[in-house]
Amino acid sequence: MARSVWKGPFVDPSLLKKVEKQKSQSNPAPIKTWSRKSTIIPEFIGISFLIYNGKKFIPIKISEEMVGHKLGEFSPTRQFHGHTPADKKAAAAAKPSAAAPKAKTGGSSAKK
Repeated sequence: MARSVWKGPFVDPSLLKKVEKQKSQSNPAPIKTWSRKSTIIPEFIGISFLIYNGKKFIPIKISEEMVGHKLGEFSPTRQFHGHTPADKKAAAAAKPSAAAPKAKTGGSSAKK
């Protein structure tokens, strides 16, 4: 269920303070945040964030297309490393055996 309209988008209050403070600086550093649940609002456009994914901080620069999404959407928590080597070996072994021509058997030369 979506958040009610009268409440407005959720943004962590401490994150809002950091954004306002950074807008007044001339040489801003990225804002480090753990608040993946915060919604990106138009005031965030052009600001760099370091969003924590549970292991490391992912650098993200906010653009206009990101407004309305959550910060956590741009910092994936899982990384796909592919399937196990056993699956790859089984798939590789199955391909050549299926493509190999079948040997002819001498069915008409049965012993009498």
